[in-house]
Amino acid sequence: MTQATSGIPGGIPGGKAAIQGRPASPTGLPDVFSARVHRIANIVLPVVLGLVYGYWVAAVQRDGGPITGGNVLLGFVSALAFMVLLIGVRAVAPRLRRELHAAMWGAFAGIAFGFLYSQTGASVLRSCGNSLVVAGSVCAMMFYRYYTHEDAAGHRLD
Repeated sequence: MTQATSGIPGGIPGGKAAIQGRPASPTGLPDVFSARVHRIANIVLPVVLGLVYGYWVAAVQRDGGPITGGNVLLGFVSALAFMVLLIGVRAVAPRLRRELHAAMWGAFAGIAFGFLYSQTGASVLRSCGNSLVVAGSVCAMMFYRYYTHEDAAGHRLD
């Protein structure tokens, strides 16, 4: 069996997917999910992550005490805000240059972490300091990713 028909990495673009008649993705890797599944995931992902974040905020703020109406309201409002901001970042960030794209993801992560950390009762300075560390780390990581996967004009190199 030759490398071109084996479906292993380094073979023909698309691997087994191209051999079986399925279209390959732009990256050359097999596209496992259909376009419908990707559309559904783009809707479901922010909702699920928002609900997890909202529950997490409510649980941290509750600190093992009784569940109250205010605690549930905080959880739902936090979940809604997280969902809306995540949808906004996912819509706007890819249109920006790689530096601003990375900075937007860093700011989103830092703000989300800072608000969650502030629910522990820690001081404002400690919450801000920790969120700046998270924001800087995420920004650096995302910049590295975009710098190695895009050209200066923002076109993917894959």
